[in-house]
Amino acid sequence: MFRTAMRSVLAHKARLLMTVLAVMLGVAFVSGTLVFTNTISDAFQKSSAKGFDQVDVAVTPKSGTSRGDQVGRDAQLTQATLDRAAQAPGAASAIGVVSGFAAVADKDGKLVGSGFSTQGANYWGDKDPRYPLESGRAPHGAGEVVLDAQTAKRAGYKVGDTVRMSIDGPVLTPTVTGIFSTDDGNVAAGGSLALFDTATAQRLLHKQGSYDEIDVKAAAGTGQGALRSALDKVLPKGQAETTTGKQLADDQAEQISSSMSSMKSTLLVFAGIALFVGVFIITNTFTMLVAQRTKELALMRAVGASRRQVTRSVLAEAFLVGAVAAVAGLAAGVGIGAGLRSLMGATDAQIPDGPLVVSPGTVVTSLVVGVVITMLAAWLPGRRAAKIPPVAAMSSVHATATTRSLVVRNTIGALFSAAGVACSLYATTMSDGTSAQTPLGLGAGLLVIGVFVLTPLLSRPVIAAAGPVLRVFGISGKLARQNAVRNPRRTAATASALMIGLTLITGMTVVAGSAQQAIDKMASSALKADYVVSMANRNPLSPEVAGKLAKVDGVTATSGLSSEPSRVDGKTEFLTGVDGATIGALTDLRVESGAFRVGGRDVVVDDKTAKDHGWHTGSAFTTHFEDGKRQRLTVAGVYEGNDMMRGIMLDSAVLTPHVAHPADLQVMVKTDGGTSGAAKDRIEKALGDNPAVLVQDKQDISNAISKMFTLMLNMLYGLLAMAVIVAVLGVINTLAMSVFERSQEIGMLRAIGLDRKGVKRMVRLESLVISLFGGVLGVGLGVFFGWAAGRLLATSLSTYELVLPWGRIGVFLALAAVVGILAALWPARRAARLNMLAAIKSE
Repeated sequence: MFRTAMRSVLAHKARLLMTVLAVMLGVAFVSGTLVFTNTISDAFQKSSAKGFDQVDVAVTPKSGTSRGDQVGRDAQLTQATLDRAAQAPGAASAIGVVSGFAAVADKDGKLVGSGFSTQGANYWGDKDPRYPLESGRAPHGAGEVVLDAQTAKRAGYKVGDTVRMSIDGPVLTPTVTGIFSTDDGNVAAGGSLALFDTATAQRLLHKQGSYDEIDVKAAAGTGQGALRSALDKVLPKGQAETTTGKQLADDQAEQISSSMSSMKSTLLVFAGIALFVGVFIITNTFTMLVAQRTKELALMRAVGASRRQVTRSVLAEAFLVGAVAAVAGLAAGVGIGAGLRSLMGATDAQIPDGPLVVSPGTVVTSLVVGVVITMLAAWLPGRRAAKIPPVAAMSSVHATATTRSLVVRNTIGALFSAAGVACSLYATTMSDGTSAQTPLGLGAGLLVIGVFVLTPLLSRPVIAAAGPVLRVFGISGKLARQNAVRNPRRTAATASALMIGLTLITGMTVVAGSAQQAIDKMASSALKADYVVSMANRNPLSPEVAGKLAKVDGVTATSGLSSEPSRVDGKTEFLTGVDGATIGALTDLRVESGAFRVGGRDVVVDDKTAKDHGWHTGSAFTTHFEDGKRQRLTVAGVYEGNDMMRGIMLDSAVLTPHVAHPADLQVMVKTDGGTSGAAKDRIEKALGDNPAVLVQDKQDISNAISKMFTLMLNMLYGLLAMAVIVAVLGVINTLAMSVFERSQEIGMLRAIGLDRKGVKRMVRLESLVISLFGGVLGVGLGVFFGWAAGRLLATSLSTYELVLPWGRIGVFLALAAVVGILAALWPARRAARLNMLAAIKSE
């Protein structure tokens, strides 16, 4: 039986090619994902481990905990703490570390680095062992800075140049006194690192007299564990925590692995989708191959082969096909992983140097996935073939499914579909969007399975609806419709492959488009301000920014917006500081009760916070500030909060005196002439044309949101393209097999007058009908899932409304049509070129 399977594989090489390609693409996606993520993760882990070479024990401040009326405040590492650490037994040296955000602009005024990785820190003394200088000297004083070598190269700076920088809004112009090298993982990933002397770093980063961390180096002969124990004894109790350098490196490696895990999971989900779609192709292929060899298998049964042997014969073929496809997919995946890494380098997404990692786990996973998927998909056709009695197979009476089997199939499909719809509808009634994700995911899975099982039943009425259009093409159209419904199960499996891809694409498009419009509506309805000024990385702005903007010509109103923690009734609540005199002219929040009045002790509260505390207009409460002082406040009004503005809103004049380092999250600006290019230019010039600061009007905010959603959708479309490509292979495979099966019929049609163009048209129309059938099902399911997922979003996004992107839905259906046309090119050409007499004589 094994030799028979081998001969069958070699005899049907062309027929199995599409199956091999489908499995190979899926395996390549899996192996490519594993190679790429493992390579990047390994490179970052090795790079970050080098960064801890100078740290044997790190001392960090103990985090504060809010209790009662006290806002939790982190402990501080002072100079006294540093001195104690340096004098601990077994300590060779101790370095105080100060770090924070610092944006560096290149010579063209553009931000260097990747935004969140643009860091500033302190250079310790005249020779910091963490940052060996490649040229120049250490920085001294407020007007000097040293840059990492990669940033200096990208921005074109050298020793002696003046660099434009920003910490929290105002522009700084220090002189570059040195260039240093570093193993910092953020720099290796494309970020930037600027170092000031310690006093300057503490002042600029608002950490006067304190450190974020103290790095202690052990003396010769002292282990990290012993040094940590010694430090625990001499440092103030309850103020500092110690961690060994090895533990820091391990934690960093775990963080890198965790961050790569989400990317890996996402890519593997799409690889799984491609493999799932490939299952339909494999099942179709083996079903048709088994059908073509029915008499051969029946003869084997007649001469003594058992059912198990027949099934094993088919599975042996599947094993060989899967093994070949898995090996080819693994090789292609290694190439994909290497290509993705090179692509990241070409797009300036810097990663540390390191070898390409092809782990044994990747090899085993790829081989197992390819072989197991193929054998599972081939098991049902093999089992079905083994159950056919030899006499029935010889007479070909097995072809039509029994009424009982159809009733069972349709009943199962209806039950799964009903359960899927019920679970999805139940999820939409839940108020907690997070809890509703599980029933919605379960419902989606059940509904897709149910529709797949019911697809043969659905194919006849849906394809029949296309009858009037197909009649326009004469006899070719009529034959195409009949051929499309001749074998409903095969048509269903072919259409389902395309259906799954379009379901995901349509659902994501519906959700993304609706969410984008909801956020646009929220921004436009909540703001009267013409411009919103913020840091590019959303870090806080210096209070100086609001003061500068208020003096710009044409500016009629400004207000900073800050957020600080407080304790109210034993709970942590964030206080939103605004300019009480101007906030009414800058916002347009719907007031549910009372008046929108902010000033002195009068505050306004969002509806959710008011409900949580049982407040209403006129309610009075006591808030406990971060500095431990308290204030009695009165609710002047309750407004409808949103993701842009919420919380307890009070005048900054009341809040700021209780904040150690005042800062604004953003500044709202209103001008006398509304938005204009001239007004925006004046605002940007007042801020020194700072690349780290964003000046956005409502359209800019909308465009930024649109860009984010468009980027996300394009990435998803690219990933789902793999499933669509596999679906195309499925259509080609089905048509090719169908043409082979109908060779005699096509020969007869040619003999009675159907010309070659008519044959081509018949096959193309059949492909078009099947593809559009899958497209209609996919779009329908996608819209339903998009609606259901949108209902969950609406629980946290009050402005959410379902928006159906009719234009894109039309494009998706057109894509399905194109898939059908392209997939039919080769089978149609093959059908038209069949030799008439040879085809008539074929069996």
